[in-house]
Amino acid sequence: MHVLDIILKKRNGGSLSKEEIEFFISGYVGGNIPDYQLAALLMAIWFEKMDERETAELTFAMRDSGDIIDLSDVPGPIVDKHSTGGVADTTTLIAAPIVAACGIKVAKLSGRGLGHTGGTIDKLESIPGCRTDIEMSRFKQIVSECGMSVAGQTNELVPADKLLYALRGATGTVDNLSLISSSIMSKKLASGSDTIVLDVKVGNGAFMKERKNGEELAAAMVSIGKMADKKTVALVTDMNQPLGNAVGNALEVQEAIEILQGQHDGDLKDVSIALASQMILISELVEDEPAAIAMVKEALESGKALVQLAKMIEAQGGNPEVCNDTTLLPKADTILSITSQNEGYISDVMTNEIGMAALLLGAGRATKADTIDPAVGIWMKKRLGDRVEIGDELAIFYVNDTKKLEQAKSRFTHALVLGDQPPKKNPLIYAKIS
Repeated sequence: MHVLDIILKKRNGGSLSKEEIEFFISGYVGGNIPDYQLAALLMAIWFEKMDERETAELTFAMRDSGDIIDLSDVPGPIVDKHSTGGVADTTTLIAAPIVAACGIKVAKLSGRGLGHTGGTIDKLESIPGCRTDIEMSRFKQIVSECGMSVAGQTNELVPADKLLYALRGATGTVDNLSLISSSIMSKKLASGSDTIVLDVKVGNGAFMKERKNGEELAAAMVSIGKMADKKTVALVTDMNQPLGNAVGNALEVQEAIEILQGQHDGDLKDVSIALASQMILISELVEDEPAAIAMVKEALESGKALVQLAKMIEAQGGNPEVCNDTTLLPKADTILSITSQNEGYISDVMTNEIGMAALLLGAGRATKADTIDPAVGIWMKKRLGDRVEIGDELAIFYVNDTKKLEQAKSRFTHALVLGDQPPKKNPLIYAKIS
């Protein structure tokens, strides 16, 4: 078998066999196929697409390129949850403790933030002492004993994805349905959970801008899950404004804790409840959605979910007292109020620009090598559709380094578009794909 034959076959619109897909994945990971040939194949895939079977075979080959976590010795149902990313999306730190409080294990391997999107690992590491670089044996132990663990992905897990992702970014082949879905699902399948709940974000702060494309991605990933004999469901949710009010690592942890304490309502809480309900439903703990929602609300209102989060934080070396006292989280030196210079209704929010404003303050990374400041970020005071008068507070900026403060302020204020009328409100959850 020769890689050139595989390139030509796909370039000419052919369907690649399981053996051909396994050949080029193992060859590339093993260093036997050079970047330029894989780049040509990726471009052929981008133009000619992959069918449902090819996409699943690609996913399985990537999954099998490294370690696969075996959670079979962890008692009880185990569920994993994944979001395709956005701004102020802290659902994991809310939904996972809720589900764990209901008796279902949550085993989640997460990544770091890059660009305008935040990473769950960065958020957790803003908690004093909390570690996410834990051995897989300890990860399994924490899942078994505490009901949940969120840890960083190891280098041995799906090495093919790391290599392909970097090459896709350098060759303009990121936005292909098969390549996106195989990247996400190969990691989910290698993580060892029984069931998978996906949150596919759609809107100007998400990778998928259009609902149609988001639903296609959700359907592709659910199909892969089913072909792998994993119960999988996806919610397609709105990301046309930050999901929560806090944008920045310690601030987002604070908001998640305060929601678990019962202090806040809003979009972040609502999506977290919806995801937690699906995690319970897919684990077959209850028979229908109303029963799952009732179970979720009881875990929240009783305080059991907050206790679960504290248990995991302590097990991973962090200070569990943050769940009672969020002032123990890192704090910025300077707090600035950002006020409106105009009046009107917030008719549009350029969500990615708000994420970039937080990045300029030091809350995010422009490249993987960048360091972040866990204390800085933005707490929004107005949301889409709100009426704004001159002098009204739009947000609070939490700042340590002022070098790029003016740029951040400019990007933030321009991200809130004012109009004469309130906008038509999008649904928070567009669809469920199962």
